[in-house]
Amino acid sequence: MANNIYLIGFMGVGKSAVAKELHKKLALPLIEMDQEIVDRQGMEISEIFAQHGEAFFRDLESGLICEIAKGDGAIVSCGGGAVLRKENVELMQQSGMVVLLTAKPETILDRVKGFSHRPLLEGKMNVDAIRELMEQRKPAYEDACQYFVPTDGKLPAEIADGIIALRELHGNP
Repeated sequence: MANNIYLIGFMGVGKSAVAKELHKKLALPLIEMDQEIVDRQGMEISEIFAQHGEAFFRDLESGLICEIAKGDGAIVSCGGGAVLRKENVELMQQSGMVVLLTAKPETILDRVKGFSHRPLLEGKMNVDAIRELMEQRKPAYEDACQYFVPTDGKLPAEIADGIIALRELHGNP
């Protein structure tokens, strides 16, 4: 079994910040899935969505998860929708531990309101729209995760320490 730590959750829950802390503390490679796709495609995610559609982007995500699952272990900050496909979830669970980071819609709005690269919130940058999208995705997140960690009011380093403790429980030193 690979030694991956997959961080999943809605945009703005802190996946990237926590992944960076885990990378520092565990010295495992860090893979930012969205950034990796941007780098490989040579265009922003919003451009990929606009030019090729969401299904194309989800195919890119699935291919990347397949690659990661075959690796030797990494900290993986997953795109917000990576768990929407059952085959992604199965690969993630088989090749590491899946940790759901959560936050309240108000916290998420506060964290993402200054960013324009959020295609799913285009024209809907408000608490109600965020809550609605979170509710739509909640079953997929909960089915995918083995652990969940609230991030409201916590520093990324604190969250990372908690995940490291969970990892030890999961059977990885």
